[in-house]
Amino acid sequence: MTDEGTKIGDVARRLGVSTRTLRYYEEVGLVTPAHRSAGGTRRYSEADLARVVRVRELQALMGFNLDEIRELLAAADGIEELRSEFRGGVSKRREIEIVTEAARLNAHTRAQVSAKVELLTAYLETLEADAARYRAFAKERGVDLDEETNVRV
Repeated sequence: MTDEGTKIGDVARRLGVSTRTLRYYEEVGLVTPAHRSAGGTRRYSEADLARVVRVRELQALMGFNLDEIRELLAAADGIEELRSEFRGGVSKRREIEIVTEAARLNAHTRAQVSAKVELLTAYLETLEADAARYRAFAKERGVDLDEETNVRV
């Protein structure tokens, strides 16, 4: 990394994504490089890299689509802006407004994550019911299947 930031190709290699993905994330407003060189080359900060990692986590771990991720990141950005404003010193009235807004953003984000968890839980319950049916079917035929893997024991 230089003082200006990390080049797009280096970021792509480091994070295991393509340069095309990074350009697309910029195009749809998920990640904006901190700097551009005099020649227009994208330069990413460590915070930018962390944001790309966060986007990938939200996609892979939680299954959020890019619109949902944009909304989640906007809420996180909003909370960070509120924290920064608060730390800069504000009136008591503004403190209350800030904490109220931060709590609202947090509640909305929690609701989005909870909805995703509910979908995943429902799917897992379906898979567990299927596994129980497979075990029962196999048992009727004199075959024991392991409860966790449904592999013959």
